Formats: sequence, structure tokens, C-alpha cells
Amino acid sequence: MSDTKRSTRPVVAVVGGGQLARMMQESAIALGIELRALVEARDGSTGQAVVEAPVGEPDDPAAVAALVRGADVLTFEHEHVPQSLLARLPPTLSVNPPPAALRFAQDKLAMRERLRELEVPCPRWARLETPDDLTRFGEEVGWPVIVKTPVGGYDGHGVRVARGPGAVDDWFREVDGPLLAEEKVPFSSEVAALLARRPSGEIRSWPVAQTIQAGGVCSAVIAPAPLLAPDAARQAREIGEAIAQELGVTGVLAVEMFVVEDEDGTGQRVLVNELAMRPHNSGHWTIDGSVTSQFEQHLRAVLDLPLGDTATRASSSVMVNLLGSSFEDPSQGLARALAVSSDVRVHLYGKSVRPGRKLGHVTVCGEDLTEARALAEEAVAALRGESLDR
Repeated sequence: MSDTKRSTRPVVAVVGGGQLARMMQESAIALGIELRALVEARDGSTGQAVVEAPVGEPDDPAAVAALVRGADVLTFEHEHVPQSLLARLPPTLSVNPPPAALRFAQDKLAMRERLRELEVPCPRWARLETPDDLTRFGEEVGWPVIVKTPVGGYDGHGVRVARGPGAVDDWFREVDGPLLAEEKVPFSSEVAALLARRPSGEIRSWPVAQTIQAGGVCSAVIAPAPLLAPDAARQAREIGEAIAQELGVTGVLAVEMFVVEDEDGTGQRVLVNELAMRPHNSGHWTIDGSVTSQFEQHLRAVLDLPLGDTATRASSSVMVNLLGSSFEDPSQGLARALAVSSDVRVHLYGKSVRPGRKLGHVTVCGEDLTEARALAEEAVAALRGESLDR
């Protein structure tokens, strides 16, 4: 990185070279912000789009120190930055979200303990030190249970359904530290409360969105969540805002939740599942479906700038992920995808193709949810090199 005179424009340093930092760049250009990104590969998703994108690892102190030299703020597109490294950064550097808050997105056990202190509704859970701890928990809440590695899991990795004692004996041998067990919640749907908070305290929330999973990976998002009752939507939004306030989160926060139907069928409640302190897949619909996208809002928030309007542009927004493709490059299906409808909005991440890899997404916004979802799925099928009969 050059040691030339510091830019007079706001400078945001971001650790991570995936699609999230790539999409931050679009908003950075519009706002006149200089974005720097520490990327894993110069020809990766972000490296293709950001001019100042040094290659380095997120746990390399020298690489991170070079990245933040002269920057106004450091932020992240993933949680895999060691707390020990963050503690060594210059005290004058603004880090958003702060390390003390980021810890609760990095360590699921720490998150569960803190949310219990805050009396936030969550699934029943237990800290597992030995296989006997799992046996006791399973007998208490009923099998099967969900077991997670507290650190490093994402998109279904580090998560296993335990149907009885001994299901994760290999993890007890291989994982350094305790495991997390959670009851398997009988949920009717999954939702995400998405919001942004700036250091001075302003908070703006988007409508709660429904997330649809396939194989442990988010496959589609619908906003606003069509199956969520108004009272449950309000509860979800209030929980998200309370977590942001109590944990001191700055930037975008996504709170993933289970929706559970009351036994008498008269209402719904939500239970917090996961936290992400960065732009999130559940918020990609905001690029086309909201007055202010999550990426612009994240940049505003981490720089402590006034936050933008989170109102929707249409009655419904549907985002469908492109997971893998039979094409060498999914752009080979672009003409066919765009021909599906003038309402189709395609976002490709510049990634090399491999089975199940998140290569991009399609968003369709409109007044008819069924039609919007069908159009989005047809466009994604075109990018995968498949046909979808309608």
C-alpha cells in the first residue's frame, strides 16, 4: 500500500474479499467514499471491483496494520478476525462494529450467555464440555438436538443434528474447546430482523424478512415476511434494536430468528438463532427493494453519518440466490435471465463456478408476491443453465 498523502475523502478499510465488500464498493462510489479491502485473492470477488485491494489474511497483523493506515474506520465483511489482533490496533482508529460487540458474533456460546442476561428469547441451550453433557441435554429437551461449533461456523458448516448420544464424539476429540447444544425448535418459518446503528445511537430498521433455507444455506428471501403476524414482526424488530443497543453494535446487524406458532394457534413468537454484524444475505433485497440499501447504510453507519430511509419500493421483494451453475461463467445465461422480465435485477459476484457456491442473486420487486418469486426463480434457472417450466 502506498504511503502517499492521506485521502481527503472518507476512507473505509474492510477486511474480507467476498461479495459483501464487492457490493459495498458500489455504494462507496456513489457516496464518494474510498474503500480499501484486504482480500484473499486479487482476482476474487472484491479484488475485481476495488482498486486498493491488497492481498492478505485476516489474522495477519502486518497486513491489517497496513490496511488501516490513514483510514477513518475499520469494518468487516466476515467475523474471522482474531480479537487478539483487534486489541493491537491503534486506539485512535474507529472500529465498527467494536471488538467488544463483534465477539458476540464470533463466539456463539458468548452470544447465548449474553442474550440470556438480556432476557432475549432464544432456544434452550447448553455448554458441552464432554459427551455426557450432550446426553444429559438431549434427555432434558428431547432428541434430536442441534450441536454447533461455537467459533468459525457459517452456511451450515459447524452445525450437526444429533439424534442421540455419541453423534458428535469426533468433535469432542477434534474441536479445541466446548461445543454448543440447542434444542431443535419446531419452527414454522425463519426470519431476519435487519437494522443499522451508528455510533451516536441512531437506529433504522428494515421490514423483517423471511429466509428460506436449502441444505443449510439461504436460498431465497422474501420481504416483508409474508407468514409473519404483525405482532411477531414488531417483536422481532424490537428485539433486534434492543440487541444492537445493549451490545453496542455499529453498522448493519442481522438477527436471524425462528418463528414458533403458539400451541393454541392464536399467535406467534420469535426465538433468536444467530447474529451477524455486517451486511447479510438476508438483506440483499434492499439493493433494489429499499430506498437505502444495507450496503450504503453500513457505510453511513460506520462513518457515523445520518442513516437513510429504509422504506420499501414495492409491496414485495423476492431475492433468490444463484447457487452453482452448469455454465463455466453464469454470465453466459445473462441474456436469457434478463429476458424473463424487465423487473429482473441480476447481481453476479465474479466468482469461479463450483457446485453449490453462491455466485450471485436475482431480485424482483412487485405488487404480486407469487409472480415476483416465479420470475426470480426463472431468472436464476437461466443463470444456472437450466429451464424452469412456468
